[in-house]
Amino acid sequence: MADSASKTLEDQPPNQSSNPQMDTKTVEEEEEKSQQEEVKSENASKAEGEAAAEDEEEEEEAGECGFCLFMKGGGCKESFTAWEECIEEAEKNKEDIVEKCFEITSVLKECMMAHSDYYEPILKAEKAAEAEAVKELEKEKAAESSEQRNAAVASENSQQHSGSSGKQDALPADGLDMVFIVTSPTA
Repeated sequence: MADSASKTLEDQPPNQSSNPQMDTKTVEEEEEKSQQEEVKSENASKAEGEAAAEDEEEEEEAGECGFCLFMKGGGCKESFTAWEECIEEAEKNKEDIVEKCFEITSVLKECMMAHSDYYEPILKAEKAAEAEAVKELEKEKAAESSEQRNAAVASENSQQHSGSSGKQDALPADGLDMVFIVTSPTA
């Protein structure tokens, strides 16, 4: 009979315990669970808020190039943003960018030098581009100089051969008589 009575008790829903320690423990557990759920809820709300803020930042940054994102990621964000605005304004107003933005560009470059540990790749690339520009300028000057020498030689040759159809030696400055003697007609 004890078996049938114990089965009957197992099948019945549990009644509230008459033990006050068990009741206190259960209430404390419920409160703790409730607090944990509240914290989870708050964290979820914070996470949603942060995700929304990140989405806004991503939307804002989505139109930006990698270079701009890199520049804004370092210590010169404000200088770079001012430089960008100057460039955009100059383009919009069809102004000379170099002249208009010279000072802001100088401030940005100084800032980048001050934060060279972060901006080192950009500074190196700028230095390499500058060296390449100098090489190209030197090549252009050399080519121009060579063209000028060739033009001078061609002009000199043209002047030496003009006026006669045969061989010509050095002519005296005083007369044409010598020209007829020195110059031989072609047959």
